[in-house]
Amino acid sequence: MFDLITGKTAHTPRHQAGPIVVSVVAHVVLIGAVFIGPVMFVVAPIPAEQMMMAFVVGAAAPPPPPPPPPAPPPEQRARVERPVPTSGDVAPIEPPNEIAPEPSADFAQMTGVEGGVPGGIPGGVVGGLVPEAPPPPPPPPPPPRGPIRIGGQVKEPTLVHRVEPVYPALAVARQLEGIVILEALVDQHGRVEDVRVLRSNGVFDAAALEAVRQWRYSPVLLNGQPEKFILTVVVSFTLTK
Repeated sequence: MFDLITGKTAHTPRHQAGPIVVSVVAHVVLIGAVFIGPVMFVVAPIPAEQMMMAFVVGAAAPPPPPPPPPAPPPEQRARVERPVPTSGDVAPIEPPNEIAPEPSADFAQMTGVEGGVPGGIPGGVVGGLVPEAPPPPPPPPPPPRGPIRIGGQVKEPTLVHRVEPVYPALAVARQLEGIVILEALVDQHGRVEDVRVLRSNGVFDAAALEAVRQWRYSPVLLNGQPEKFILTVVVSFTLTK
């Protein structure tokens, strides 16, 4: 202000604008490198990962593995040569061409015997074949047929030998008469085996039983075979006049 008054003006020296512009541009580039550089570093691999995924999807499937080799055949036992006896008393033994392999457990289970004996059945006993069931016992003989009863279609046999009863003395003294009904069992030969009273008449029973036991009949045949039979006998006691 005093300079204006005195007429002497001192001017402030002016700086040049070029260095300022260069400084501003340098700062802008540095800031851009700090903030934009990490973004570009992270985003840049994304296209490469997409290309890799596309490459894997488009690749061909690997070929299937080769099939396993076939199982080796079971070893066969070497043929065993047995010495042939030279004695004239013993016949020479010709060895078989092949020796059969030992039977497996499945074969033993199938045949029912331990060791797989041919001819076994499933469920057999260990150590041998299942023994055959014994034959059933013969049927019992039919029970003996009981005596047949005379009557109806069975005709009464012929009385071939008759013994008259002895008239009781007491009945004669009292002039008594009567009948006794008996049942007689006769064997196959017509002989009376047993007698019993069906209708009693007191004093005459013993004499009637004694007489009938001595009677004889002709055999009764059934289908051509003699059979025992039972018949009813009536013995009458009558006084002669």
